Amino acid sequence: MALQSPAATAADDTQLRINPGNAQPGSTVRVTTTACGPDVTYGKGESSVAGQFHMFGGNRKGVLAGEFQIPAEGASGTDTVTVKCPPRIKLTDTYEIADRQPNGAIQAGFGDAGDSNTQIAVGGGLITAAAAGALYRMRRRSQVEARS
Repeated sequence: MALQSPAATAADDTQLRINPGNAQPGSTVRVTTTACGPDVTYGKGESSVAGQFHMFGGNRKGVLAGEFQIPAEGASGTDTVTVKCPPRIKLTDTYEIADRQPNGAIQAGFGDAGDSNTQIAVGGGLITAAAAGALYRMRRRSQVEARS
């Protein structure tokens, strides 16, 4: 058993992948590993934030994959994920849980950010008015110069 502990620790650094590495509350996290060997088809995982999850054979031989969802009311910080599979392999890694992103449009004082049709119409109207004003001013200036 003493010989297996260093191997499990060495495998911990390179063979446990957590995606995304910077997740948000409410999102799904996928965990994969190749450390369990090519003949292993099942493992168990545990997230300190989301609890236990199962790992099954992935899309290639020797890959175990599992998913869990971070609770929507979860706080930001670090989450530790532990994966166990036979024969006595235990992997541990951490990832970051970021602050929750804003949901919806940001109010900036000119209507809803999602209402782009209105904004395009108003912007187009302002540009047309500015062009008409510039054209009027140029024609008037040329008429005044012609009289002089």
